[in-house]
Amino acid sequence: MIPVDGDFILNVAPHFSGAKAEAQTRIVEAISAVFAPTLDRYEINTKFRIAHFMGQVTHESAGFRTTEEFASGVAYEGREDLGNIHAGDGKRYKGRGLIQLTGRTNYKKIGKIIGLPLEDNPELAAEPVTSLKIACEYWKTKRINSAADQDDLIKATTLVNGGLNGLEDRRIYLQKAKTALSKIEGIRVSLSEGGNTVVLHRGSFGDAVRELQELLVTKGYDISIDGDFGPATEFAVRMFQKNNGLIMDGIVGRNSWASLRA
Repeated sequence: MIPVDGDFILNVAPHFSGAKAEAQTRIVEAISAVFAPTLDRYEINTKFRIAHFMGQVTHESAGFRTTEEFASGVAYEGREDLGNIHAGDGKRYKGRGLIQLTGRTNYKKIGKIIGLPLEDNPELAAEPVTSLKIACEYWKTKRINSAADQDDLIKATTLVNGGLNGLEDRRIYLQKAKTALSKIEGIRVSLSEGGNTVVLHRGSFGDAVRELQELLVTKGYDISIDGDFGPATEFAVRMFQKNNGLIMDGIVGRNSWASLRA
């Protein structure tokens, strides 16, 4: 499993400020810890598959700053092909998810698959982790892994969008994802104990950071275990490195991991 997390997502997504940045942070932090295992569960687990998934969902979610379409949904009112047969269904079953789910019928179908009452409570589809699962279910249903394996952006975009809207935007995110994945591969280190892991630094977050924090706590450092490599975690890392004769750079690499796990 390639260890993609919130740090990886933010390396691909555009940078925002103000309310847009807050919205993006809320979504990314919510899915960071489950991002890699969720993708792996849907076999979105190779460089090409992850890169193409990122290229598409980054565009579809407006840079991971929304899990719900900006329009009201009134355009879907009366769409019997979507199962919208009752008054108000258009707005009630508007697009939600990192790849948007629309219409009563689709909410009912996907809700059964992921075990959530989306037809009765459609707002659940906008919850970040659920929105990720919805995107993965769509990816699986449309067999987009096949297009990704061929590195076929045109085909992947057509399967997601039904056309080629936003193609250049998706191309930019695809390339950024490939670059970010190459960097992850470049910093993976092999330890004699503990298998493969990744180098962590200020700004990283996810399961690997949580493991780091748990190890630091067992070594006597008083920090929160929240999966976020912030200033407190960096200071603890530096102190640990100093106390164990390591280079005090605040970066957790091969030697730091080995000492922490000793």
